Amino acid sequence: MALAGLFRRYPMEIILVAMYLYLVFAAPGFATIDNQLNILRNITMMGIIAFGMTMVIISGEIDLSVGSGVAFSGCLTAWVTRELTPFLGPYPSIAIGAVAAMVALAAIGVFTGKLRQHFNMPTFITTLGLLTVLSGAANLITGGFPITSFPYEFSFLGSGFLFGIPFPVYIFVAVFGLVFFLMNYTSFGRSLYAVGGNLEAARLSGIDVWKTKTLALALTGVFTAIAGVLIASQILSGSASAARGWELTVISAVIIGGTSLFGGKGTIRGTLIGVLFLGVIVNGMTLLNVSEYWQLVVRGALIIGAVLMNHMLETQARR
Repeated sequence: MALAGLFRRYPMEIILVAMYLYLVFAAPGFATIDNQLNILRNITMMGIIAFGMTMVIISGEIDLSVGSGVAFSGCLTAWVTRELTPFLGPYPSIAIGAVAAMVALAAIGVFTGKLRQHFNMPTFITTLGLLTVLSGAANLITGGFPITSFPYEFSFLGSGFLFGIPFPVYIFVAVFGLVFFLMNYTSFGRSLYAVGGNLEAARLSGIDVWKTKTLALALTGVFTAIAGVLIASQILSGSASAARGWELTVISAVIIGGTSLFGGKGTIRGTLIGVLFLGVIVNGMTLLNVSEYWQLVVRGALIIGAVLMNHMLETQARR
């Protein structure tokens, strides 16, 4: 009885631990320190975006443009660096490019929120269109070829180590801490749950529902730009083909972590579990030489299974 109650409360955590133990014995090299650091490094960029996506989905919206946003922000940073380096030097140019990317994607988040507010345009449709727009903009900026304007030292941001831990992990932890604080200890976090749970009730209680939704979208834009800069640092270029299809993986992690696509329900801790879950299973399947095509099948099945399991557990809790 106690075990059943524990599973109802922490289902994905228990499944993650069980899967981890299985891979320790079944996948050669899985338990090595180098491989664990590799898992951490691989989940950081998508995890940073997933934390923002959690806020967006809890508020009752969705953002399908984050994959193209990553590519666009990396390309914009590389282009600004190339154009300004002769005048300012590489590092001030990189900083200006990164800030420009964050401002641009935050502005796009605000634009999406305003379309939702004033024209009742579903964010699913708006961001689906922006996915193509940002992909096209990234190709326009680069001319279809990667921009290699970064100095080698810039690679530390995306590939370097600090005290034996990949540097992107520190940014990942910082973003997690920020979003955890916002969602659990601020009026903005409480408003997210209220707006996603019942928009009209939230409005009648005095919450600025559209400001809340728009801020969540804008913050996700900033996190997407940060991930884009990290990817650009990792590959030392701005590439329009970077992060293709990431939006589905990010949303998968959020859903697997227990966030409801209908809004009003979810936790940032759950998303962390979802990100770790996907990172571990992809790494494990790679070590077990599972076909990439089967990996896609498994990932899709996991989404269906996670939603079904969360629904069944929620139904049982109501009884």
